Amino acid sequence: MTMDNAIRVLAGSMVLISLALGHWVSEWFLLLTAFVGLNLIQSAFTGFCPPTIILRKLGFGKESDKSCCQ
Repeated sequence: MTMDNAIRVLAGSMVLISLALGHWVSEWFLLLTAFVGLNLIQSAFTGFCPPTIILRKLGFGKESDKSCCQ
């Protein structure tokens, strides 16, 4: 799995989990959805994507040439 795909899977999972928690547990979990969205926007402009550091340590090292989150 490329780093781009891993980032997309992680972001999508976090959004779905936070929406479920926001619905069934507390509306405050919707802030996690906002945080994920803001992180995706800032990474598009700056090229810095914090989850990339964590994913590299977990072994997701196969990067595509056109990675948005390096």
